[in-house]
Amino acid sequence: MSGAELLLQEARCTQASLALQLTTAEQQQSLDLLLSVSPFIGRVLTQQPELATQLLDKKALSQDWQYQNPLLSLTELNENNVFRALRRYRNQVLAQVMAAELLGVKTIRRCLTEISALADGLINSAYQWAYADLTPQWGTPLDHKGVPMPLLILGMGKLGGGELNFSSDIDLIFTYPDNGDTQGGRRSIEHQQFFTKLGQKLISALHQVTADGFAYRVDMRLRPFGDSGPLVLSFGSMEDYYQAQGREWERYAMLKARVLNPDPVWTPQLQQLLKPFVYRRYIDFSALESLRRMKQLIEQENRRRNRTDNIKLGSGGIREVEFVVQTLQLIRGGRLPDLQQVSVFAAMEALCRHQLWSEADTLQLTKDYLWLRRVEQVLQGIDDAQTQTLPQDELNRARLVLALGLSDWSEFSALTEACMTRIHQQFKAVIDQGDNPEPEALALGRLCWDSQLPAQELAEQLDWLQPEQGLELLAELQQFKLDCQKRSVGPRGRDLLEKLLPFLLQLLAKQQGSATVLKRLLGVFRQIVSRTAYLELLHENPAALQQLVLLCAKSGWLAEHLARYPMLLDELIDPALLYQVPQMTDYQDRLRQQMLRVPADDLELQMEVLRQFKQAQQLRIAAADISGILPLMKVSDHLTFLAEALIAQVVELAWAQMAEKYGVPQGLSGPDDKAFAVIGYGKLGGLELGYGSDLDLVFVHQSNPDGATDGDKSIDSRQFYIKLVQRIVHIFSTRTASGVLYEVDTRLRPAGNSGLLAVHINTYRDYLQSEAWTWEHQALVRARLVYGGERIRQSFVQIRAEILGQTRDPQQLLSEVVEMRQKLRQHHGMNSTEVKHATGGIVDLEFISQFLVLAHAASYPALYQYSDNIRILDAAQSCGLLSDTQVADLQQAYRQLRGVSHRQTLAPAAEEPAEVQQAMTSVQQVWQQLFGAGSELQL
Repeated sequence: MSGAELLLQEARCTQASLALQLTTAEQQQSLDLLLSVSPFIGRVLTQQPELATQLLDKKALSQDWQYQNPLLSLTELNENNVFRALRRYRNQVLAQVMAAELLGVKTIRRCLTEISALADGLINSAYQWAYADLTPQWGTPLDHKGVPMPLLILGMGKLGGGELNFSSDIDLIFTYPDNGDTQGGRRSIEHQQFFTKLGQKLISALHQVTADGFAYRVDMRLRPFGDSGPLVLSFGSMEDYYQAQGREWERYAMLKARVLNPDPVWTPQLQQLLKPFVYRRYIDFSALESLRRMKQLIEQENRRRNRTDNIKLGSGGIREVEFVVQTLQLIRGGRLPDLQQVSVFAAMEALCRHQLWSEADTLQLTKDYLWLRRVEQVLQGIDDAQTQTLPQDELNRARLVLALGLSDWSEFSALTEACMTRIHQQFKAVIDQGDNPEPEALALGRLCWDSQLPAQELAEQLDWLQPEQGLELLAELQQFKLDCQKRSVGPRGRDLLEKLLPFLLQLLAKQQGSATVLKRLLGVFRQIVSRTAYLELLHENPAALQQLVLLCAKSGWLAEHLARYPMLLDELIDPALLYQVPQMTDYQDRLRQQMLRVPADDLELQMEVLRQFKQAQQLRIAAADISGILPLMKVSDHLTFLAEALIAQVVELAWAQMAEKYGVPQGLSGPDDKAFAVIGYGKLGGLELGYGSDLDLVFVHQSNPDGATDGDKSIDSRQFYIKLVQRIVHIFSTRTASGVLYEVDTRLRPAGNSGLLAVHINTYRDYLQSEAWTWEHQALVRARLVYGGERIRQSFVQIRAEILGQTRDPQQLLSEVVEMRQKLRQHHGMNSTEVKHATGGIVDLEFISQFLVLAHAASYPALYQYSDNIRILDAAQSCGLLSDTQVADLQQAYRQLRGVSHRQTLAPAAEEPAEVQQAMTSVQQVWQQLFGAGSELQL
């Protein structure tokens, strides 16, 4: 049985179930056609059999249709009755329109007009009912003249153009004239609250699915801020949004906006408000560039989805006609008001009148467009389904062929293919960009940034990610867009974001970046989105943006660092310089040169320059670190020497300020003699600074304790040095726009927090000799003078040698070291998994080296020659205190654990590598060998 025969059989079965009485052969023929093509008509007749006479009366169908409000006949306007009346009337009229088209009594253009008029009427009926239903409870919004204020409903897309599909969504935007409070109801509320309730009620009246189906699927995503924005906006808010944040695709959308419930007072005001956003006063070729990008996205999406059979979205489809017409409208419409049409047909006629298209081209394009719209209407009228895809099954193909009056599918295919080929040629002629198309990878970035496609569909484009990861990435991007909408981003900033974000996403795709990487990058962008200079920097320097992506992909710490201090983006401009760290001895010279450019009396600027220097150098060190240019030990060396350069500069600044105010202590040998030193403890003393390390500092002086300063405002020397240290700590610790320089910890000074900030070197020695605890001697192992003249340096070296070289009771020392380690474990958690504090971690290794120094330095002075762990272990090996194997294992473990510590700062990992556990085991084994089986730290 052929497809046509099957359709006729189905039609007769439907007719039998309807029990219709037909009087003529023509009526039977018409009914066979309607029921064969459209099961939808069959369903409507089943619900409303009284419509059969109307659907088969060609003369009545050919008449101009007029909307009749279905709610006027209702005696009770409750929700159920209203919803039922709207839906049944919608189905009735659509069945009539479909019948008129199939029976050949109305053209497709007349059908489109009537379908749009039906939507206008039903929307207005639902609106008027909802408004009247709300006012008794909530009152009426009034303008300044006391006149009820309307909610203006903008119809977008084909509804706005008066060319609505048979079974289409309707795109709406709600707006109201002004803010205020309602009057006359049981309760008064703000206008926005009232109109929001009204909008919600209107949507429900149209959108909600009942036993009678739905009236229209309502899509509100074209409103300002999309789904995340308020349902209704005042005129003022609409104007602010489109002036400040409106995007290119929104110009295309707003071009077809039409007020569906026009008001003689407020509609002209709204149109005047929106017009400058849509149409420019100059010939605007930016619209052409925007269309070119859309074309690439369309073609990319068509290839991915294999949309060869989609008459709307495929190559040469309905959308290409509309895009071409709208683009020419946007380019010329500001100068030619005649082009400012919401109807695609009216716009094509205007383009022809102004000789932007030839008459022949216009007639052919209109004819081809109408053919596709007719095919679309039949496709959707078959089963009241929103589809533009040609059927693959024989039955629905037969329906389409029969409805269009063709002989077979081959004839239909040939006609449609020729039509779409001509449309695509016209499309390419308008937007042809020669031999320089935008890279497809950049088109993917634009798709993610600009597209209004559902996230599920966009996620499919991110083929290097799993679907859930793609959704996570898109969620980050969407949140950033929402954040930007809430910020004061000017027109230039928006323009730069439109250019930068697709490129950023292209680079992310190239790096196979995850949502986490995008989150880091957008964290940087959030800090600069309202600072156009930084956006300009990244736009004008693509290499800087590439480096930003690389660094954020490798390090969360660097991403946070760049977000906190955006001025560091300057450092990314030249990658060769970015990864080129100074020589160890160059930090002081470079810093000194930068400080020479700062006025000596501008402390605030001096503090800023110090911080910016540190951040820039730290960025370079980190970049060289994560790229493998600097090995671990060199990273710590560079961070340590950078800190020493800054310490020296801070002391010089503080000294100059103190000297200007109080003079200098008497008895100094010359201008370079300060009789003052800074002793670095902990990681600074051990040349092991990390990226987030603070500075453990002790300050000593060697001046005459009974002397005074030589200035006009003289104070005793001890007070001078205490004030000097207070000033030093202030310069380090004060938080400026560029953060703190370093956190400074002075608790290791004699007597801790209760002691003086600066003590005489002899007091320092006496304290260590007679009052210090064993743990303070352990700390001295890692102490090193990081600033000071030669005389005080020699004094410190001698003191350190005296204290560390003391003869100690081995068992008592062992007991005290183990006890101190146990206290630290309790403080940081007995089961800590941090590489620093865990069993077998860095602290255990440091305790081993400190114990060896304190226990054996009296016999082996080489043990305290250096303050870093690696060289202490070398000395222990040379002295025969540890075997070659033990030292090799400990040094390898130390490097591995320090490496993990660095990586945890730069780029935390969920799991530690296997070698870390092996390193900790090596440390534990040596610990047991040194401290015995009874140690609390053994396995």
